Amino acid sequence: MLYIAEIGLNYNGNFDLTYEMIRQAKHAGADIAKFQCGWRQGKDEINHLNPERLLKLKRWCDYFEIEFACSVFTQESYAMVKEAGATRFKIASRTVKDDPDLVEKVVAENRDTIISLGMWGDESKVPIDSSEVHYLYCKSIYPSEPWDMVELPKNFEESRYSGYSDHTVGIETALIAIVRGAKIIEKHLTLDKSDTTIRDHALSATPEEFGQMVRLGRDIEKKLSLGV
Repeated sequence: MLYIAEIGLNYNGNFDLTYEMIRQAKHAGADIAKFQCGWRQGKDEINHLNPERLLKLKRWCDYFEIEFACSVFTQESYAMVKEAGATRFKIASRTVKDDPDLVEKVVAENRDTIISLGMWGDESKVPIDSSEVHYLYCKSIYPSEPWDMVELPKNFEESRYSGYSDHTVGIETALIAIVRGAKIIEKHLTLDKSDTTIRDHALSATPEEFGQMVRLGRDIEKKLSLGV
């Protein structure tokens, strides 16, 4: 199992807060602390990540022994994240639609790549058929409601998806995905769910909730092997 703590923009433009969020992600049991690079990234915007800041994020992740990763939205952001030392990359579903050339470039360079398909919309095929790519089921609705999950795979191992990117409130749907065979779980992390700076806080997990999800998920994974 791979658990991704999506910090994203939940540091609200306060870059110093990312240090604590990385620490909390590690304490909660996440394998990866993930950010977004190339989205709302202008100098005066909430997610201004330049090469110097990306290097700091990588150094802080190394210190806490958690993997550093980013969603990349542009060719420039991809180059910066590579330079910072990331070895695994995330492609958001909007990028699959808006910049297929970037997707092809990342995969062509034999980069381990995780791609969400929330905006893909073509059930007959995947964007790129490659062993380097791991696709995540998600709904690009913030937050997603239980009735939005009607297409959640009953058996991930028999689907095109390796895992699930969760935009629902709570951790229950993520746990259902684990029971159904998901091997990657991505969930937004926040230090304050009541924060209204951006909409992602409301659908995020606190460190305590994220930790509970990881503990239950790993226990479920072990117990799924029981029986004959």
